[in-house]
Amino acid sequence: MTFHSLLHHAANNMPSGISVAAAAAWTADHGLRLEYRLHGAIDTLRLPPPEAPQAADGLWQHTCCEAFVAVAGEPAYREFNFSPSSRWAAYRFAAYRQRDLAWRPAAHPVVALHAAGDCLRLLADIPASLLPAATGLELGLTVVVETLAGDKSYWALRHCAEQPDFHLRDSFTLHLNRP
Repeated sequence: MTFHSLLHHAANNMPSGISVAAAAAWTADHGLRLEYRLHGAIDTLRLPPPEAPQAADGLWQHTCCEAFVAVAGEPAYREFNFSPSSRWAAYRFAAYRQRDLAWRPAAHPVVALHAAGDCLRLLADIPASLLPAATGLELGLTVVVETLAGDKSYWALRHCAEQPDFHLRDSFTLHLNRP
């Protein structure tokens, strides 16, 4: 896996001593394996306690890793949220912020958290059945970081607006082709 440094959005304070990186790769069954790494002063971050792995809304309101997945050149996309608690969310959008409320994922991502020293690693496996059926995909890998003081910072491969907005298709800059 090749890791990409995520950029902090300038509209919010950056937590002192933190860096964020993410990577994506295909699994043997054509799903996606994502890995997020937060390095530095991890003890200054607000992390939710471990919970049973199940779907939950609003995960992005706290420390959360996210992936936005789209077919190259199409407005539709999927959004996946992964909490360090092991909770997850999966959404389908027809276009920018036009959520398909009828869509229910037939499978679920698997989330695992590993902490050691000054590194926090979140692994997320997205089954192929949750992904668009296309050869070429564009991804936006993002992270919301919340500190113990309640400050939030927003990290992404690319920021395309004055305020953080991970849904903008121009920020889906990681291109992956199915093997």
